[in-house]
Amino acid sequence: MTAPIHAIFGRPMGAPAPHGYEEIVLGMGCYWGVERLFWQLDGVWLTEVGFAGGTADDPSYRQVCAGGTGHAEVVRVVFDPSRVSLEQILKVFWENHDPTQGNRQGNDVGDQYRSVIFTTHDSQQTAAEASRVDYNNRLAVAGFPAITTQIAPLTRFWRAREEDHQQYLHKVPNGYCGLRGTGVQASQAAALHEAAAGGGDGNPEPSPSSSGGGSAVAGGAA
Repeated sequence: MTAPIHAIFGRPMGAPAPHGYEEIVLGMGCYWGVERLFWQLDGVWLTEVGFAGGTADDPSYRQVCAGGTGHAEVVRVVFDPSRVSLEQILKVFWENHDPTQGNRQGNDVGDQYRSVIFTTHDSQQTAAEASRVDYNNRLAVAGFPAITTQIAPLTRFWRAREEDHQQYLHKVPNGYCGLRGTGVQASQAAALHEAAAGGGDGNPEPSPSSSGGGSAVAGGAA
C-alpha cells in the first residue's frame, strides 16, 4: 500500500530519517497545533501525528480518546541537526505549552493530552532531562508548579490512521489549536550546554523564543 504524501513537504509519510538526521516524538496536548508548530520550523524535514506511550497496537483516534490505551497524542519530528539543533527543538517544545498540568492541556482533559518527550537515542534523553531541570527552575521562579512532563525512550510510534488528522491545520486553516505557553522562556542552547558541563547555573538572562505560542480558535479538540 502506498504511503500518503505529506501535504507540506511532499514526502511519503512514515519515511525514515535520512542519514545524519534525527527524529524525536513530542506530545504537547492536541496534536493538530503541535504538528503545525514544528512543520513551520526551519530545518524540520517531516512531521506526522500519531500516538505513543501506551499499550494498544495501532490504535484509532476514537480508541485513544475513549481512554484506556495509555497513549498520548504526539508528533514525530524528523529534523536536520545542522539547521536546527535538538536544544532549539526543545526550546520550542517547552515554551509553547504548559508542562505542569498533568493529564490535560487547558480545556483538553485526559491522559492523551499529557506532556511527553519520547527520545530515540541516549544523548537525546540526556539533553531532554537537562532541559527539563532547567525549565522547571525557571517555572518555579515564575510561581508555577513542578513540571509533569514524561521523558522516556520511544518504544513505538503509531501514525494516526485517519489521514484527515495529518497536517490538519493546513487542510483546515481555521481549525482548533489549543497551544498555550506559560510565557516563561527556556534557555538558549549554549546555556544548556554550559549548565550540563558545570560551567553555569542554567539560568542566564532569557532571550526571545524561537517560536511563539499558538492561539485557540473555534472548533473541537483533537
